[in-house]
Amino acid sequence: MAIAEVTIIPIGTGTTSLSAYVADMQITLSKQEGITYQLTPMSTIIEGPLERLLEVIGILHEGCFTSGAARVSTAVKIDDRRDKQASCEQKMQSVNQKLQIQTTKKDLI
Repeated sequence: MAIAEVTIIPIGTGTTSLSAYVADMQITLSKQEGITYQLTPMSTIIEGPLERLLEVIGILHEGCFTSGAARVSTAVKIDDRRDKQASCEQKMQSVNQKLQIQTTKKDLI
């Protein structure tokens, strides 16, 4: 399973507010099968098979044009780990475990 961080910026919209575009993209994501997603203040995280992620990113990118943007800038960061199962939840658990170890070490000093 791959994880992608996607930032899609519609340009030439006539306003500095992009929340309507973000809302449209979240609605589009809710209709997509085979993925999970999480909105963050600066991007959206999407999990699923790599081929499906790339397809969904294309759908989101094109959706901004359909919604009236004259130009769209899309940035994608992909983490595709194949040596073991990975997910956003697993990655966060791993970091949190290490934070607990570090906190315990500091308490002992």
